Amino acid sequence: MALAPQNFNRAPAPPQIYNTPVPTAQNFNTTPQPAAQNYSTAPVPAAQNYNPALAPAAQSYDPALAPAAQSYNPAFAPAAQNYNPAFAPAAQNYYKPPTTTRRGGDSYNRPGRRQFSATSDDSALTNQILATDRSRDRPYDVKSIPLKHILQTVDVILARVTKPDIHGAFLVPGAVGAHDALNLEHEKALHATLSSLQDNYDVPTGLLNAISCEIFGKWLSGEDPNKTTMDILDIVQHHDWDEKVVLVLGAFAVKDGEFWLVAQLYTTNPLAKAIGQLKQVQEILERAGTTLKPKFESYNNLVRAIINVTKCVVQLHDLQRDPHVTTEHESAATTAHIPTAVYWTIRSIVVAASQLLGITGMGPEYLTETWELSSLAHKLENIHSHLQENLDRLYEIIKRKKDDEALAAIAYILETPHIDNVKPLRVLFYKDDLPALYDCYNKKRVDIDVLKRKTVILFISDLDVVNENEYMIVQNMYMEKRHSPVRPESQYEVVWVPIVDTWTDAKYQQFEELRRNMEWYTVFHPSVVSPTVIRYIRKKDKWNFQKKPLLVVMDPQGKIVHTNAVHMMCIWGSVAFPFTSSKEKLLWEEETWRMELLADSLDQNLINWIAEGKYICLYGGEDIEWIRNFTRAAKKVAAESGIQLELLYVGKSKPKEKVVKNIMTTIQFEKLSHTLEWNLIWFFWVRLESMWQSRGQQLQTEALRSGRLTDSLKSDLVMQGIISMLSFGSSDRGWAVIGTGSAGMSKANGEHMFRSLNEFNLWNRRVNEIGFVPALNEYLDGVYKQAPHHCTNLILPATGLMPETVACAECGRLMERFTMFRCCTD
Repeated sequence: MALAPQNFNRAPAPPQIYNTPVPTAQNFNTTPQPAAQNYSTAPVPAAQNYNPALAPAAQSYDPALAPAAQSYNPAFAPAAQNYNPAFAPAAQNYYKPPTTTRRGGDSYNRPGRRQFSATSDDSALTNQILATDRSRDRPYDVKSIPLKHILQTVDVILARVTKPDIHGAFLVPGAVGAHDALNLEHEKALHATLSSLQDNYDVPTGLLNAISCEIFGKWLSGEDPNKTTMDILDIVQHHDWDEKVVLVLGAFAVKDGEFWLVAQLYTTNPLAKAIGQLKQVQEILERAGTTLKPKFESYNNLVRAIINVTKCVVQLHDLQRDPHVTTEHESAATTAHIPTAVYWTIRSIVVAASQLLGITGMGPEYLTETWELSSLAHKLENIHSHLQENLDRLYEIIKRKKDDEALAAIAYILETPHIDNVKPLRVLFYKDDLPALYDCYNKKRVDIDVLKRKTVILFISDLDVVNENEYMIVQNMYMEKRHSPVRPESQYEVVWVPIVDTWTDAKYQQFEELRRNMEWYTVFHPSVVSPTVIRYIRKKDKWNFQKKPLLVVMDPQGKIVHTNAVHMMCIWGSVAFPFTSSKEKLLWEEETWRMELLADSLDQNLINWIAEGKYICLYGGEDIEWIRNFTRAAKKVAAESGIQLELLYVGKSKPKEKVVKNIMTTIQFEKLSHTLEWNLIWFFWVRLESMWQSRGQQLQTEALRSGRLTDSLKSDLVMQGIISMLSFGSSDRGWAVIGTGSAGMSKANGEHMFRSLNEFNLWNRRVNEIGFVPALNEYLDGVYKQAPHHCTNLILPATGLMPETVACAECGRLMERFTMFRCCTD
């Protein structure tokens, strides 16, 4: 045993830590000092009240051997390890005020009392605190306590400290009723908390009584609160840190609750009245709303701070067991500050207990100073703030890891084969086991089973969907499906999935209005799509939803077979069923640059002309004079060459409605040619953009698969034709394309095409030799070579494929690249 009492009084304590002179028997300070003269209300470090001069046993601590709260090893701190109350170890040799005959020796408002705010060595005190912990050597007979049940019960007992002017409610008989309206909600919350508790759970009453004796008994003998705190930590040494603080708070709450229970029943219960008379409850309550009100307020503030820190400690301790807090850094953060926080919480409970005894048992002259309680409360608030920051950070880490796990689980289900599509659909749409979908056609809520073993097209968009081309594409296809429901190509269903960053009442109303005009399925409510599913939908390496709508296709077995089938639907319509990536690849392998691909079935006349083998000329632009001259020249050449030629005006990309409609009216009035209907002009050019996206993606995939990193756009005839058409559509000038259904085509801008037709007499002999289109192409090549350098432009959508270089559709030179932002076309 290493007793070192001779070292404990080697130097007098600094005078600033005393209020008034001490008795002559104490040699610490002989100069009187004004009460609390040097006290600072600024927050102090966690261990600020420890004084090495009073506890030299802690001075031999070597931080290199035992860093505070991080890598503490009892083997390296023998002075603190051999703690024994009987031998007055370092933690017990803090200054102890002398006892007097004044009501048990109050040590909080009399000469010689040591204040809690003395300066200290953080590391030394922290290791003193850690030395009291024997939770790792917990004996088999020390059982775990029902921590959360006790804490909930304590919450109910101490809940009055959160109620306004609760003490004034017990002034006189009948006064409680005056506060009924104010406290009604508070009482309901207490009853709800109590009803959630188990009726019976094991409470270590013996341990609580022992702690209570330390808290309330030692104060009467004038013991320093630090020593009392260390004694309490020794009592609970075999319990975890969260259990330590909850046990001490429970012991304090019992005493606090007993007094206020008597006070609450004082006017209605004879037994409570009798006890209250002996405890002078009436006198206390009469001053509760007047002279004692500041004392009660400071007391309540301190208790609130104690409760807040205790809850934080319990929550942080729980995180140690969370599997998501795995790294050494994250685990250390949950425990590094807990022992110090527990120490200051228990020490604050000791001080709060002295205030409670002063109020209820000793008289007002024995009350702790209000500023001292306020300073302790402020210190605990700082501790709570620090712990809460750690808690919030760790919760964020846990949340992020849980979200990643949930995302991985969703990805696994959506990317794994199944017997049918029910399980993947339930992952995407789920809401409390209630039907998650809404049948817009029949106006009723339906379950996911209506989609079982069907091809499902997930139409993902925001609420501006009606203004998007994709909406029109889906609507046209669904009308065709409704018209021919038994066709194999009609065996699919569409589900609209709205994705919005923030939902408001106005947006919910907009959602309701939109689905009233739809005929397919939608989610019953946006909340059936969880945030994790939305995260999957937005993830770049998954479905990559940004702004533009997506048509994600799920096959009858629940496999995602296309992450955006909108382009193949736009190009081929129901022929693309079942809308898989492999089907898209197969369709492109069968295609060549021909009139059937370019015009398809946009107009019934086109279908008839292709069937009859006629030559078809598609042209556009916004120059009405060029249109007049070109159509006359084309008809004349057709008559001279003996071919059947039909002309169809298709406008331009992003047309100006007023301008184009005026041109269409002139063409029809002067009978210059046929015109495509206005509502189909936009579709003609949107379809070309879809060809650009779809064909480009196919070429890119093939290049990556084969290892050829050269720009395949330059050598692909279909892609060259698509680029040419998009270049023509991006210009206001005229242009024309001439060909038959499955044969080759001639294409040129308006100037070159008109010149070639005007000079038909120069190449008409070649028509009989090689055919009309080959002869026209041959002459156009010469025109290109003779023409001076010209300028053309190409406007492409910003989404999807974007090549590094694009050659001009006419001269073959590389085009310059610019960025353009367009709001509208009118």
